[in-house]
Amino acid sequence: MPAAILTSPAPVQIVLDTVHARNPHEPEFLQAVHEVVESIVPVLDAHPQFVDGGILERLVEPERQIVFRVPWVDDGGRLQVNRGFRVQFSSVLGPYKGGLRFHPSVNLSIVKFLGFEQIFKNALTAQGIGGAKGGSDFDPHGRSDAEIMRFCQSFMNELYRHLGEHTDVPAGDIGVGAREIGYLFGQYRKVTNRHESGMFTGKGVQWGGAEVRTEATGYGAVFFVDEMLGVHGDTLAGKRVGVSGSGNVAIYAIDKARQLGATAVTASDSSGYVVDDAGIDLGLLRQVKEIERARISEYAARRPGARFVEGARPWEVPVDIAIPSATQNELDGIDAETLIANGVRAVAEGANMPSTPEAIHAFQQAGVLFGPGKAANAGGVATSALEMSQNAARQRWSFTDSEAKLRAIMAGVHDAAFAAAERYGRPGDYVVGANCAGFERVAHAMLAQGVI
Repeated sequence: MPAAILTSPAPVQIVLDTVHARNPHEPEFLQAVHEVVESIVPVLDAHPQFVDGGILERLVEPERQIVFRVPWVDDGGRLQVNRGFRVQFSSVLGPYKGGLRFHPSVNLSIVKFLGFEQIFKNALTAQGIGGAKGGSDFDPHGRSDAEIMRFCQSFMNELYRHLGEHTDVPAGDIGVGAREIGYLFGQYRKVTNRHESGMFTGKGVQWGGAEVRTEATGYGAVFFVDEMLGVHGDTLAGKRVGVSGSGNVAIYAIDKARQLGATAVTASDSSGYVVDDAGIDLGLLRQVKEIERARISEYAARRPGARFVEGARPWEVPVDIAIPSATQNELDGIDAETLIANGVRAVAEGANMPSTPEAIHAFQQAGVLFGPGKAANAGGVATSALEMSQNAARQRWSFTDSEAKLRAIMAGVHDAAFAAAERYGRPGDYVVGANCAGFERVAHAMLAQGVI
């Protein structure tokens, strides 16, 4: 990726050159930095104090990067060694906050890209939380519960010293669900001799977790779509929705789309996708993916009228709304052109950076409403912050109350991004709006707190 950007002032170009020189083999991180920096130039022009204060220079460098080994013993008695990560990017607005991802693809570049994105996403929620991300190249698929428990305990034996309810509050992500969070929290409690309910979010509802946390990212993405459509006097009712993935985010995006009168017709995994014109059967999808942990083809095998397309992505299916909810860079320029040709009206990123720069450019050029991940998928971390609040006050909120708070937060995220785009001369550009609004909040706080 070239370091140059259009009409960039000299200080910005210097920052980009430095980022490339320091991180030459981290493509995901460089992509995330470019996407943000290219869109916040108007903020820097309007606020020269941000340039003088070296805000950008400091913000692209994590406050702390932790890399460690994770030794554990499998069920066959063999020693295994994985690598663990935690990148604590920014704590200027509150304790570090961001999930843990267990997947073979995890490396420092991916964790840094996710952590960098988390800064602005968390700022947009206005919940007083900083940005971080972590994880391991450990693959939980095919492992027994006992192996996963031993891995989680070893992972936490190192990471615990960097965590705490006022310091760093992890949550789940890909490969880290309620089971893994339980093992991680249990080991933290054991080694610290403290029951800090608020130092981990995504916990079971029975032991400190929040209602709607499981549903929050998927629900939030759909709420964001509804807000974008609402600006144009439209709703989700009667719309065809294409969703990628079949994990937590995808399942609850499908669920909320149905509740709001839309029909979600696709789901996918790494083997291909299914299309079900009658609407995805959530009960069957959960059975196949959450209980049996089988391939998505099993859905089509058991569902009359559904079909499985091997080795392909769902973006060739005509839909009104697309919600990519699987992984980074899953929707490229060719996919975007196909969606546009088939009449897509809005796209909201349920996953983190699932659309390539070429895809985003195509959507914007075609006038497709586009909600970037740092805004559209902020519902998960927003509800995590609500969980932290409940833990601190030792309270429990109902599902209805929690969902209402989530809906209000997502409306606030949308409005902040929409207003910033208007303010900086890019009306309707949610990429620019989300980046500018989040950056403004972080930059003002950094200036106020001095050079640290």
